[in-house]
Amino acid sequence: MTAPVELSVILPTHNPHAGRLARALAALRLQSLPPDRWETVLVDNASSAAVTNGGNGPANLRIIREPILGLTYARRRGLQESTGEIIVMVDDDNLLAPDYLERALAHFAANPRIGAIGGRSVPEFEVEPPAWVREFDDLLACRDLGAVPLISDPGSREYPAFAPIGAGMAVRRAALQSWLDDASAANLPDRRGAALTSSGDNDIIFSVLRSGWQVAYFPDLTLTHLIPANRLQPDYLARLNRGIQQSWQQVLRRHGASPWPAIAPWTVPLRQAKAWFAYRAWSTPAARIRWQGACGHFKGRVAS
Repeated sequence: MTAPVELSVILPTHNPHAGRLARALAALRLQSLPPDRWETVLVDNASSAAVTNGGNGPANLRIIREPILGLTYARRRGLQESTGEIIVMVDDDNLLAPDYLERALAHFAANPRIGAIGGRSVPEFEVEPPAWVREFDDLLACRDLGAVPLISDPGSREYPAFAPIGAGMAVRRAALQSWLDDASAANLPDRRGAALTSSGDNDIIFSVLRSGWQVAYFPDLTLTHLIPANRLQPDYLARLNRGIQQSWQQVLRRHGASPWPAIAPWTVPLRQAKAWFAYRAWSTPAARIRWQGACGHFKGRVAS
């Protein structure tokens, strides 16, 4: 274990695109926060070939390996190997603005009851998408909620619409402790290889809120999210919406926060067929993506 630092960047990656990872590491190298005050923990999550720095990363970078495939496993391993009281979660296609880490520390220092924060995630598209794709920015972890900070009410356990997303989420280690202590968190359907379920970010935020911390959106925290062309394809977006909606229902049930009752498995095909017509799923790519989201919603509500 290295000497303690103020902040740890946890960057999990599985079979990364070399060019995007190189840019993510280069953005970390350009951070204004002095490198002796923070560290980078690059987690090679069961990649088929060893992940290397390639000379692009900051001087404070360490590479560790997590052999169990899954984003939550990789994040938890990174947290075990890191020392910072503030954790910043970065994906291998995220380019943090040069002042991101410095501003994150400043926000936590000024707001001692805030446990997790996030900001703007601005897309950089490999190819220009058709206009209808922008309806699904949230699915692609792209967001801009405006120029005004948003902070949850003290003591509130309601999941706010402005809660941090995984890309660039900064969180106090103390606020993460209940999540770290709960080994069952790794069993949720989070990203695993090509699987497009995604509940780890939501599970972390629920845990932070239910430990009595606030969460916030600060617009001066900005990152660029690199979006390759294949993620703009209708089939990919349909699978993504289905996976996200299914896992969202599962994490709501885990935390006793679902406003929808559980349903019997045999009702799912009937509900999906009815939704096919309600959403006019045959009519446009966007309609089919919306319908697939409804299918995931129903699947996630099945009583276990």
